[in-house]
Amino acid sequence: MEKLLKDESLRKLLEKIDDDFAQEACKNPCPHCKDKAKLHCGDYDRKPRGISGWDKRRSFCCSNRKCRKRVTPPSVRFLGRKVYVGIVVVLLGAMQHGLKPDRVETLREELGVDIRTLKRWRAWWLESFVQSKFWKAQRSRFMPPLNERVMPLSLVEKFGAGTCVGMVNLLRFLSPVTVSSGLNGCVM
Repeated sequence: MEKLLKDESLRKLLEKIDDDFAQEACKNPCPHCKDKAKLHCGDYDRKPRGISGWDKRRSFCCSNRKCRKRVTPPSVRFLGRKVYVGIVVVLLGAMQHGLKPDRVETLREELGVDIRTLKRWRAWWLESFVQSKFWKAQRSRFMPPLNERVMPLSLVEKFGAGTCVGMVNLLRFLSPVTVSSGLNGCVM
């Protein structure tokens, strides 16, 4: 799984997918205002940990001065508002269930993830995520049912996310939770 974090082709593919999500979002007028005004680029600056170089989260704002609301497309790079990129949150969350504690500790130290952060991620996966409207609507897609007590490891295994293709598919699956309306209106 460490190889995924260093895979340049995966990184470029995730950037391309986010660009595609952004292009699709900005094709449409503002969904919030009655004037259906045009959307302008209003990207968020990011300083993500885990993978360097992803310094922008794509977003748009309404050109109507009376509206000025935002449209932020889903993302496969960022899992909500977390400082760490999505792939790190998924992989380290899964590794807590599947790897020996000393191996998780080594990876945690390499990436600079505080133990309290890992505990928050674990609680999010095991409590907030499995109780979310998103997961309740999607879990019936998986037969046999996934073991919710070892999330996200169950998802990683089901999607074969130890490979680039599997990880991309998993991150695409999770992309609706990367926007504020995607997970009961509450992101990580």
